[in-house]
Amino acid sequence: MTALTVALVLVVAPAGLLRWRRPAWYWMTFGVTLATLRVLVRYASVMDACGLTVPPSRWRLALARVAGRDVPQSRPPRILRVRPTRTGLVLRLGLRPGQDAFDVAASSDRLRHSFSMYGVTSREVRSGVVEVRMTGYDVLKRVQMPAAVDTRPMLVPVALREDGSVHYRDYRAVPHALTLGATESGKSVYQRNLVAGLAPMDVALVGIDCKQGVELFPLARRFSALADNPDTAAELLDALVSRMEGVYQVIRAEQRITSAIADAEIAADIWDLPEHLRPVPVVVLVDEVAELALATKKSDPRRDRIIKALVRLAQLGRAAGIYLEICGQRFGSELGDGITMLRAQLTGRTAHRVNDETSAKMAFGDISPDAVLAAIQIPAELRGVAIAGDSTGGWHRIRAPHTSLRQAVNICNRHADRTPDLPELAPFRPELTGTAPAVEQLAEAAPVTA
Repeated sequence: MTALTVALVLVVAPAGLLRWRRPAWYWMTFGVTLATLRVLVRYASVMDACGLTVPPSRWRLALARVAGRDVPQSRPPRILRVRPTRTGLVLRLGLRPGQDAFDVAASSDRLRHSFSMYGVTSREVRSGVVEVRMTGYDVLKRVQMPAAVDTRPMLVPVALREDGSVHYRDYRAVPHALTLGATESGKSVYQRNLVAGLAPMDVALVGIDCKQGVELFPLARRFSALADNPDTAAELLDALVSRMEGVYQVIRAEQRITSAIADAEIAADIWDLPEHLRPVPVVVLVDEVAELALATKKSDPRRDRIIKALVRLAQLGRAAGIYLEICGQRFGSELGDGITMLRAQLTGRTAHRVNDETSAKMAFGDISPDAVLAAIQIPAELRGVAIAGDSTGGWHRIRAPHTSLRQAVNICNRHADRTPDLPELAPFRPELTGTAPAVEQLAEAAPVTA
């Protein structure tokens, strides 16, 4: 008995310590096995308690009466597959006739409580098949990105979702995006993760930072063009519009639609062009868009010129390989004419903690009321937590891993040789000597490590 007690203590004590200090290690060593057994043992009773069962069919009732057997019990969805992951469990369920994927989604909170999991989300894979993702611990408390991520072009793993999956910024699927967040909400860290993820790719980075360049100019070695005031930003945006028009001429020249051209070879954007003719895609990062949109007087030609250029790029830039990342603390109709039109073109929406409900409604009011409520409930102490949604109505709670300015500078310096020289943007190429000594000193101080 004493030996058994000592053995239990030697197992339970490390398990409890791991669960407290290293929940990810606890899950991989003890939690995944216990959770799998708990789900399989409780499955039928939990589904019945949550109303996720269907009564037996008529032919089963008739067969039971003929055979003199007991009345068959209600049946839960079939378990097609149980797959453990590094953060939880993934159940693939086959729905019974009469069941709907919404029924499973509506019962997510009850399933979380019944199976003693940290979180439960569901999605419909195809007709009659639902995937239920369960997380065993708070994956957003200490974000650890998985080592294996998707490495397709223009796909950036930027954050971790609350269900343990990776949140990607896919520029080809969602070309333009809006990112909101109050001061000290983690918006700048999210932006650094974007730049760090884009730095190793064959892409041109263009930055507009009207806070005198304090956010983006330290990363100048990887940027093809930078502007730190509204006047330069207006000229830079006009140059981008001119580049967009030039790219469209290249696409038109390569179309040559005839009966001999295969459908797959007809060019409609830069990704349909042959690789040797394909222009370099451009990602435009605008920090504090309010500084560009605020008018100093009732009629401000510079402000109208900037907003007009942004709207044109948002409407027409995708096919030319120009993608917008609009960031700001607030994005509302009080910024003037054209703002609502610009917002309508920004498909991707990400909102960190905001100071007012109006900002959350500007981000998600036309997507999902639930996302608005989730955005205004982010606590101030959880910096970096955000709500990400898109025009489909789906949304997720995400958190980007902490990336310091030093780490971002090191990554940009390491990949500085990938910075393309674009003729249209040559006047706006950042200078690292003379006019920006602080940038040069920071870049020199940052060690280039592998």
